[in-house]
Amino acid sequence: MAERKPQIVIKKITVVSGGAHGGAWKVAFADFMTAMMAFFLVMWLLATQTEQTKKAVSDYFSTPSVIEYQFHNFGVELTLEKLFLDLINEPLKVFQAFLTPVDRTPNVMAMGMKKVVMSYMADQLGSIAQDVEVTGDTLDFEIPDQFLFELGSSRPSVQFNDIMEKVRGVTAGLEDADLIISSIVYDESVPGRNHQSARVVANQRLDVIEKQVKASLEHESVDIKGFYQAKRDDRPPKANRASGGIIKFEFKQKKVLSDGTNPRKLSDGLFGDGDGDGSVYDQFVEQVSKRRKKE
Repeated sequence: MAERKPQIVIKKITVVSGGAHGGAWKVAFADFMTAMMAFFLVMWLLATQTEQTKKAVSDYFSTPSVIEYQFHNFGVELTLEKLFLDLINEPLKVFQAFLTPVDRTPNVMAMGMKKVVMSYMADQLGSIAQDVEVTGDTLDFEIPDQFLFELGSSRPSVQFNDIMEKVRGVTAGLEDADLIISSIVYDESVPGRNHQSARVVANQRLDVIEKQVKASLEHESVDIKGFYQAKRDDRPPKANRASGGIIKFEFKQKKVLSDGTNPRKLSDGLFGDGDGDGSVYDQFVEQVSKRRKKE
């Protein structure tokens, strides 16, 4: 019997790779797990917070963005004009503004355009503000003392708190600016028409206004200076004699910002002039009044 030869079996093992998508699912799965971990961490943090904190978080996300706020308050044409200029000058800040809720008082000196400042002022103060002037780096306006104090004294009027709340809407958000407050009282408005008494009243009024403004400032980069003065009433006969003086506010942008950069001056805009005379401000006041009546 012939001897049987051993049978040799050769096995070839072929390794088939997963192709281009072999490990992609791992990355996607890792991202998913990270997102889930972050979600449950946020849920756990919210569950352990007080009701006051939860309300603050809710208010933050329900507040409109800066761009939405501008469309509502300044109108489409003015907002688009400002948006175009901002995209040219400060594109990164514009994209940030789309995401930033209006949870703080806006800085009027950083609004970019004189007409936007005028519109904001009209929205905040209306006809209360007089002699409103806006230049590239300054904003000046006056408030007759009849809105803030009783005639010839430093006693706050009935509407003092309401008016100061409106003023704080303009002053509180200032950054990197000098704020000059001037208190002027006419001699003829105080009892006895006495010049020295008028100086005392002007000084007392200045103290009251300064304390109110300082307490509301949201940034430490604002310097406040105060001046008081008593003088004879040399206004023309047709002037409003119900006012015994004025409180004047002057904003001036500092030459260098806190971050070391130069401030951007307020421009005239693209469509129409942006002069800051009283007639232009009156037009904005009229527009705001019409809008409020419609609302």
